[in-house]
Amino acid sequence: MQLLAVGLNHTTAPVALREKVAFAPDRLGHAVVAARQFLGRNEPADTVYATGYGSETAILSTCNRTELYIASRIPDTVDRAAQFLADYHQLPFSELRPHLYTLPQDGAVRHAFRVASGLDSMVLGEPQILGQLKDAVRQSDQAGGLGTYLHQLFQRTFSVAKEVRSTTDIGAHSVSMAAAAVRLAQRIYDDFAEQHVLFIGAGEMIELCATHFAAQKPKSVTIANRTLERGSALAHQFNAHAIRLAELPDQLAQFDIVVSCTASTLPIIGLGLVERAIKTRKHKPMFMVDLAVPRDIEPEVARLNDVFLYTVDDLGNFVQTGMENRQSAVAQAEAIIETRVQSFMHWVDGRAVVPVIQELHENGEILRQNELDRARRMLARGDDIDAVLEALSKGLTAKFLHGSQEVLHRTQGDERAQIAALLPQLFRSKR
Repeated sequence: MQLLAVGLNHTTAPVALREKVAFAPDRLGHAVVAARQFLGRNEPADTVYATGYGSETAILSTCNRTELYIASRIPDTVDRAAQFLADYHQLPFSELRPHLYTLPQDGAVRHAFRVASGLDSMVLGEPQILGQLKDAVRQSDQAGGLGTYLHQLFQRTFSVAKEVRSTTDIGAHSVSMAAAAVRLAQRIYDDFAEQHVLFIGAGEMIELCATHFAAQKPKSVTIANRTLERGSALAHQFNAHAIRLAELPDQLAQFDIVVSCTASTLPIIGLGLVERAIKTRKHKPMFMVDLAVPRDIEPEVARLNDVFLYTVDDLGNFVQTGMENRQSAVAQAEAIIETRVQSFMHWVDGRAVVPVIQELHENGEILRQNELDRARRMLARGDDIDAVLEALSKGLTAKFLHGSQEVLHRTQGDERAQIAALLPQLFRSKR
């Protein structure tokens, strides 16, 4: 069985490309099914599982990464997985392929463990990725993407992440994206007491950002969301005001700080909207942070003189502070992960001989039934029971040894010597 991780992240691809290969949360199940269909094309019938297509598949898609985790018997799975990403998102393969990493076998296992533990994140040690991975696994499982191998991989992944976080200080000195956004805003506004802050969206990241900004005591906080009910629930936590997204064109000019993170597949704030807002504000500066992938704010907005627009990639420089305090924790985490990788690969190697063991049991059962039937016939015709038992035991022994003896007679030279050395171990009696 071939294990594989194929994807791109914040270190291999810019946000402009990552947003093109991001999977919308409500389409993740559909994408898993599509991936399994794509990978299973022309697959030999004996490699297809009872659940349908042969390849087990899970998809993780966040603002910083899009990854496929695959367990397959298909030899060219790497190329098929990369081609699937390009075809599904209607991208030229030549544009996407240079940004993809392909990690086979223990490399895929190690990568999954590192991702879940926060070692592969833009924010080293950040905890959100573990929840995102659990959601991705749940959706992939519901779509029929998980089989024996990926189910076991992710169960161990979650266990490793828990061990890393509970036994090391990997997250103790990290600077979150939300904290980095506050620091950037403080470059423009020394004091938030007179600033009006707008948060677009009502998800976990917006909640984190609202927590950090609210601690700075801005003049007002507003939550804009597609549904007023969910926006109002979040606004209540921060004594804030809630509005619908549809109200943004009329109200955007009121806000000095705008932080957006939604699941929209298209920008919700365009260049024209911001231009009109800046004009209404009489060119008073506006600070904007776009944490969404795909992006919520058109990138052309960054060209406006009175707008300071930052994306998730721009915040990357701020979240690396304190690295020297985390090196010891990183080393500890990597050591834990390496040990657990070897343990999992030992399990995978063990699974490889399961079909052989099953075949041995099946063949042994056939031999046993044949000899048992012969013994019953002997008893039925009145043969002495001791003679029947003697014949049964000799028949079973002869049948089980026949294959090994035949192989030994057919081979010669070094091959015969190796088999001759192995056979006594296989048939050593236990006393």
